[in-house]
Amino acid sequence: MGQKIELACIIDDDKIYVNLVRKIIEIKKLSENLLIFKNGLEALDYFKVILSNMTEDKLPDIIFLDLNMPIMDGWEFLGEFIKIKNNFDKKITLYVVSSSIDPRDLERAKSFNLVTDYLIKPIELKKFEKIFDKVA
Repeated sequence: MGQKIELACIIDDDKIYVNLVRKIIEIKKLSENLLIFKNGLEALDYFKVILSNMTEDKLPDIIFLDLNMPIMDGWEFLGEFIKIKNNFDKKITLYVVSSSIDPRDLERAKSFNLVTDYLIKPIELKKFEKIFDKVA
């Protein structure tokens, strides 16, 4: 395995899922640090602050984005994130994570250039490890 991922980010309102992923990341030591946001707006506000302070090192290496959340869902977040993405150089790997198996959601997610893949919940441990290996 290559270098460890410094900062991973989960944008998801499902507490049980978030706690499970956090445990996997901690136990398997897949990332040094973890950012967790309950909705897209919280995450977007964080990214805007980072950009205004020019502190790219505080941007995550990888984002796991849920689609169905209150306040600002994953689709809205993607639409806004694309607008600010060009303001920083850091490569961020973004995965859409959803329990939806609707092919239209899959197609829509893949229509965004910055979406690496569409993962269906629950994600198997082996799949998680592979993802972190690819990014590191």
